[in-house]
Amino acid sequence: MSEIQSEMEVNLGPQEQLDVRSMSKEALARLEAVTKLDRPLAWVSTLFPALSFVAALALLAFGYGGPVEIAIMLVMAIPTQAGIVIGFHRLCAHRAFEATPGTRWTLGILGSMAFQGPIIWWAATHRRHHKISDREGDPHSPRMSGDGIWGITKGLWHAHMGWLFDKESMRYPGWHRYAHDLYKDPVILRVHMSYFTWLLLGFLIPTVAGGLITRTWMGAFLGFLWGGPVRVFLTSHAIWGLNSFCHVFGMRPFEVKQDYSRNNIWLALPTLGEGWHNNHHAFPGSAAAGLKWWQIDIAAYVIRGLEKAGLAYNVRRPTPRMVEEKEAASVALRQRLAAAETKTVATP
Repeated sequence: MSEIQSEMEVNLGPQEQLDVRSMSKEALARLEAVTKLDRPLAWVSTLFPALSFVAALALLAFGYGGPVEIAIMLVMAIPTQAGIVIGFHRLCAHRAFEATPGTRWTLGILGSMAFQGPIIWWAATHRRHHKISDREGDPHSPRMSGDGIWGITKGLWHAHMGWLFDKESMRYPGWHRYAHDLYKDPVILRVHMSYFTWLLLGFLIPTVAGGLITRTWMGAFLGFLWGGPVRVFLTSHAIWGLNSFCHVFGMRPFEVKQDYSRNNIWLALPTLGEGWHNNHHAFPGSAAAGLKWWQIDIAAYVIRGLEKAGLAYNVRRPTPRMVEEKEAASVALRQRLAAAETKTVATP
């Protein structure tokens, strides 16, 4: 088995427990306090951005807002989305590459500004998703609510946002065992423990920018609105769409164990390349999700740039032969399944 194919098994095999003795009483108290905030934060991170998005559109219709605010939103959205995709996901959750301390700090802070949870919790949850994808215990599978229109609709809701309000999905018992290696990284641990500092900074920057550019209090407010909660609304729903839509709708070039992952071209750009979700599930340890020349993967291009600059190293990518072999194996499996189904139907 190749290094790329076996990476998840390496990360998700039997794990040592988090050594709480190595953490201070203050750090443990802060971890416990964050746990108690799960449900309130779920409401704030979903409802507040949604209401803000509606308010921003209403204000825009009355002439409050325009190119400056949209530019602020984009300048905040792209780097913070990169923090989630490159930092939280490909670097921390999958160890698809290694990075210098400064790069880890930068990606971790940017991802924390995205308002999708602390970095270690995010990575641990994602690792669990891969280990038992679309099976019992998957934190956000849309495939566990039955068939039919109602079952799929209920499943899509759970996978998209509903799981954030479910205690067993949000913070399942022993979740930290999926991220013991991240707790041992002093940079990642500090970013994790300072989550709310970076989160607030993500709202402060666009507020100050809007005020300085327009030299008005209204400009500061609109900068906050568009660069803060509106930005969070758009980027979060793009990422949540991977959990929901990319396990129901799209193309499936690879047969991956028992999961239903699919490539969805419509989500490729807003998620900086994560829309090639079936590719990712086929090669979870790869720093690139776009495996064909035409599959746009902005995150992979950035990682390659970091590699050339000496800021990223030990970057993992599947070779063309590995991709071809897995594609051929998937075709052969489908043919065997089709032949077996035909034989079953033909048997009186």
